[in-house]
Amino acid sequence: MLVLSRRVGEQLVIAGDIVLTVIEVRGDGVRLGIDAPRSVRIHRAEVLDAVRSENAAAAAADEGVATALRGLLAPPAPDDEPAAG
Repeated sequence: MLVLSRRVGEQLVIAGDIVLTVIEVRGDGVRLGIDAPRSVRIHRAEVLDAVRSENAAAAAADEGVATALRGLLAPPAPDDEPAAG
């Protein structure tokens, strides 16, 4: 991990096209401005962790949930079988 000290108004440039600007330092919080191409996805780590956790919980649904969901589906239409004979 690279650790740098910056003052309000100072910037960091990452990969030539991402610019981080220190906007404000107040108490134990820092406000950062991020200028990046639209193709770069930027997420807060705690939100990304929560989404991953919820996705894992949803994927681990037990068989009872799967059975209940199958019960919500309409039964298949009866096949038109030709009469034996």
